[in-house]
Amino acid sequence: MVEVISVKFNDNGRQYYFAPCGVKAHVGDKVIVETQNGIEFGTVTQENHEVEQSRIVSPLKRLLRIANEKDFKRREENQQKEKEAFRICEKQIAQHKLDMKLVKVEYSFDGGKILFYFTSDGRVDFRELVRDLAGIFHTRIELRQIGIRDEAKMLGGLGICGQPYCCKRFLSDFQPVSIKMAKEQGLSLNPTKISGSCGRLMCCLNYEQDAYEYLNSLTPNVGATVKTAEGLGTVTDVNLITGNLLVRLNEGDGLPIKVHRDDVKLITRTKKRKKDNKKEQETGQK
Repeated sequence: MVEVISVKFNDNGRQYYFAPCGVKAHVGDKVIVETQNGIEFGTVTQENHEVEQSRIVSPLKRLLRIANEKDFKRREENQQKEKEAFRICEKQIAQHKLDMKLVKVEYSFDGGKILFYFTSDGRVDFRELVRDLAGIFHTRIELRQIGIRDEAKMLGGLGICGQPYCCKRFLSDFQPVSIKMAKEQGLSLNPTKISGSCGRLMCCLNYEQDAYEYLNSLTPNVGATVKTAEGLGTVTDVNLITGNLLVRLNEGDGLPIKVHRDDVKLITRTKKRKKDNKKEQETGQK
């Protein structure tokens, strides 16, 4: 077992292990740590604890110190520099007539590197831009292209539910989402209704997918033949959540009756369900 602390560098970022080096850290403490990219300013998310050696990525980087007043001042200065660097970079992008959108600028804590995040529909030759930026800032420059889901995560906003984006609040990683999930949950396949502000399928489609898959396995689908207390019939409508079915009896006045899935016996599923299960391909988003 190895003693570590967990630290993250962004509100919604991943957690990383660091060797505490004899320091007792507490959740919420601001700390200065050594990373592969240099010295960084982070927040403790889990105090001193032990983990198995197999979970450690060697070499384990060190906690240098609990952040002091001087460190907080430098952090504030870097944040001001990021705003100025953003303005300058946007101006340079326009001068070079590059098809790219600047999203965010990050200064490393020690000022040894500036990272520019951008989005673009295709590949961008930004070599001239990097040279000009290096000449202006006299430090290491890195440009990193990100996807529109990453842009939404960085910038934040409100979803159609009225809540801040899940990716901004608590999602540290994007999970694959597919159109099949919307179909199985009985949602409209209108892209404007099942897509987030980023233009991709909503991440929350994944939250209840396991429950819907379970309910679908228990519930006869529309078109299935079932046996009820009043005789054989065909399912015309399904409510997965309540378990209620509308069944049109083979013999009767033609009006559907309402029954619960627990009160029927499945005779045959529709061929369409079997065909969909066999041929439907998921479209994953990463």
